[in-house]
Amino acid sequence: MDPIVYRGMTRAQLDAAYNNGAAVKNSEQKLAEWTARGAATRVRPGALLDLSYGPRPRNRIDIVPCGRGGAPLFAFIHGGYWQRNSKEVFACMAEGPLAHDFDAALIGYTLAPDASLTEIVGEVRSAVRWLRAKGPALGVVSGKLILCGWSAGAHLIVMALADADAGLAISGLYDLEPCRLNYVNDKLKLTPDEQLALSPVHLLPAASPPLTVAFGSRELLEMQRQSRDYAAARRVAKLPIEELPLAGHDHYSILEELAAPDGALTQCLVKIAADVG
Repeated sequence: MDPIVYRGMTRAQLDAAYNNGAAVKNSEQKLAEWTARGAATRVRPGALLDLSYGPRPRNRIDIVPCGRGGAPLFAFIHGGYWQRNSKEVFACMAEGPLAHDFDAALIGYTLAPDASLTEIVGEVRSAVRWLRAKGPALGVVSGKLILCGWSAGAHLIVMALADADAGLAISGLYDLEPCRLNYVNDKLKLTPDEQLALSPVHLLPAASPPLTVAFGSRELLEMQRQSRDYAAARRVAKLPIEELPLAGHDHYSILEELAAPDGALTQCLVKIAADVG
């Protein structure tokens, strides 16, 4: 019999427990559809594309203003297990927030194996600090800065949350040990020490901006557990946390609740901005 590697699962079972693309049969179609829709977002009036925040080719930010002074900034970080996708694929996720007078920023970062996860986290923190420092001269970040990320991007926004006013983490990963033990690590090359140093569930600070953790009821059970366990850990640590399960959504369909002006995640974002206002 194959050995058990994590929570009663063999390596093959653990691989399947984290393979969101295989679990959602139209996942590649959704990525292609979002890319096509995002092309229109990236050419909105006033859009500033591929602003450099660091030395590497993917250290780039797109900014799409809503046209209202003093608007809160929605800053989105994409997922793909830290090794796939790009900011351009997810530009359409700004459409919901833009409809509610948010400015939008889409943050890119170097993908593994060209960068370690330690380096990727450092890049994202640099990007958020760059927005704080340079944004006002570009007409953004005069209001609140709210980080939002999906999947691996949710992990990254939590790691950079101290430099934001609030966060919305969607379908995220907060304990990296199962990723160290499954196929994700083929490119990521996490060591035991690195996964401990970069797992939010093990990095509960004394204080934190408010965070909402959202996930779909049709996601893989391990993905749901990750969100529930991290929310529970923050509650024990007395850190501000809201848990938002969305019925009927899988790992990909959940993002339509952000892209739509009347979507549940867009409405959540509006509430977050009002609460930290």
